[in-house]
Amino acid sequence: MRNANVKTLWEDDVHPHYVMRRYAEFTASLIRLNVEYGDGQLELNLERLRMAVDDLLIKLAKLFPKTKLQIVFLINNYDMTISILKEAGSEGGKIQVHFEELLKSNTALFVEELLLEHFSDLIKFVKTRASEDPGSSSEKPITVAEVEPLVKDFASRWKAAIELMHKDVITSFSSLLCGMEILRAALTQLLLYYTRLSDCIKRIVGGSALNKDLVSISSIMYEIRKYSRTF
Repeated sequence: MRNANVKTLWEDDVHPHYVMRRYAEFTASLIRLNVEYGDGQLELNLERLRMAVDDLLIKLAKLFPKTKLQIVFLINNYDMTISILKEAGSEGGKIQVHFEELLKSNTALFVEELLLEHFSDLIKFVKTRASEDPGSSSEKPITVAEVEPLVKDFASRWKAAIELMHKDVITSFSSLLCGMEILRAALTQLLLYYTRLSDCIKRIVGGSALNKDLVSISSIMYEIRKYSRTF
């Protein structure tokens, strides 16, 4: 597997790769068979195989032209592998935990990529400016003029952007359950970003003038609940 021809194996498809499915089924079978025997050598061999699969999957992912597609491919394969290993029962052990950690870290990466597609200016402001004290003696204090475009832009298209994110997620991920969790994580992160923007505006001199354009947190929460129910 370490010497596999990656270009021959690669398919322009972000859904689970057949090699990964065969690996997961093979590993799950050996794990089940080893429950009664506790063969330490087999466990070592499974760990070596897991490392080789990790390496192959990363190489396959890198052949996708966009970072977002690479992450989607990895998530779909990790999620499928975890599902198959779970069928082996609680014996999935550290191999299953390993893939769960990879799924978690790549989900966070995807969430950030997805939000940046639709709310890059808002996120940039929150990360670089929102934590500043507007009343400090900073060379460039935060002003209403600086945040007003962000507030009005969000108010004008946030629902449409969430709908686009929803469509993106349901077409990207093989598992509806996995997709639902990722969408919920993305919407929750969006809520956190917007809450930080709103809190920042409250501290700006004259910020109350923007209250009429601010979307209420309860409205965003309603959308999160709606998509969580109807995915």
